[in-house]
Amino acid sequence: MASKYIVRQPIKDVSGKILGYEILYYGENQAFSADNSSAGDFASADTVYSFLTQNSTKALKGSLNFMTFTTALLMRKTPRLFDRSELVIQIDDSVIIHPLSMRFVDQFAREGYKIAVNEFEFAPRYLTLMDSIDYIKINAETISPASMRNTIEIAHSMNKKCIVTNIEDEAGYQQAVNMGADALEGTYVAERVTTKVHSSAYLQSSFFQLMVAVTRDEPDVDEIERLISMDASLTFGLLKMANSAYFALRHRATTIHQAIMTLGLGQLKQWIYLLSASNMDNTDNSDTEEFLKLSFMRAYFCSELIKHAKDMPISRSEAYLMGMFSTLNYLVDAPLEEILEEVPVADEIKAALIRKEGRCGKLYELVLSYETANWNAITTYAEELGIPNQVITNIYFTCMEDVNFLWDQLSNVSPNQESEPDEAETKAADAEPGMAETAE
Repeated sequence: MASKYIVRQPIKDVSGKILGYEILYYGENQAFSADNSSAGDFASADTVYSFLTQNSTKALKGSLNFMTFTTALLMRKTPRLFDRSELVIQIDDSVIIHPLSMRFVDQFAREGYKIAVNEFEFAPRYLTLMDSIDYIKINAETISPASMRNTIEIAHSMNKKCIVTNIEDEAGYQQAVNMGADALEGTYVAERVTTKVHSSAYLQSSFFQLMVAVTRDEPDVDEIERLISMDASLTFGLLKMANSAYFALRHRATTIHQAIMTLGLGQLKQWIYLLSASNMDNTDNSDTEEFLKLSFMRAYFCSELIKHAKDMPISRSEAYLMGMFSTLNYLVDAPLEEILEEVPVADEIKAALIRKEGRCGKLYELVLSYETANWNAITTYAEELGIPNQVITNIYFTCMEDVNFLWDQLSNVSPNQESEPDEAETKAADAEPGMAETAE
């Protein structure tokens, strides 16, 4: 069976805040819109249309989605699956030169959809579109610095925003910023967290000691309670979490002991990074949210993928921790090897995160490859792990939806808030068994 994947990658403005997400597609062994034949285009359109209608509409709600539309997708009026405030319709040469496609583009633009052009050039066929488009996308790998600067300056004079794509390193990032880009996209952009929030001395802090305590094979509840009680921010974070709608309590937890019993050690182990949010005051809120969502996404993704993998030396709950701890290097300004020496996790996890070794390393590489839309690597690692490639995209978007729901439930909740269950709380309670299973 041919591999079919749909991935989303962040597009960030120059301050590091997420402007939106590009939806990237790979199917029928063809990159999205690479096959301009009628049969190939319509086969791809069927796959994308089916996926968007059946699986991902919830996961893609509430964010600005940049998606490349082929002629076939435009003719099927696929953009109308999205609210106009949540979609940027991207087009490329195959649409621009098609005799019918631009009629659809113009219609969607009149309806209020934003339009972007991939691989923009100041050529006649592009210039005729300027009144209809909102974003131009510039490929950093195929344009000279001088041309990039000129293109951005002219585009700005026409009130168009410029997104520079394929940013793969710090030098490329800084060059695009210096040239006046409005937003950036690429592997480096997706992985970039603007600041390390803690120095290496943080390894001796109450929070890090708590992380070590909860990840031991036989955690000591008294020690955990003592560590939390020594730090006001940890206490606040724990009570906030325990009294969130996620747990749907009829009576709020008012003590550290009650909060620990509400969560259970399994949940506390999984959600240890949420308590770190109160220790990240020296960063922008968007950085904090991005860091935590990345941590949770990798944790959920690893723990779900391992259910389909063959001959794995770690449990599902350990896979969850592997995904969560893969972001420790963003949290602490110290080598990952040094950080993991202080955390009692399996040697297979350490080898995977530090050197990408073993079957755990392949699982971690699969997650990283999916984040960066490295299509060939995704297929290779999935085959080596025995994971059916047709399940990966559904797992990815289910995890994304779970993370978004979890974040919504845990954000902006005061520890003093009463928790009489309502519809949202009932959904949270229904979600809890899946989390508990992860904590086995």
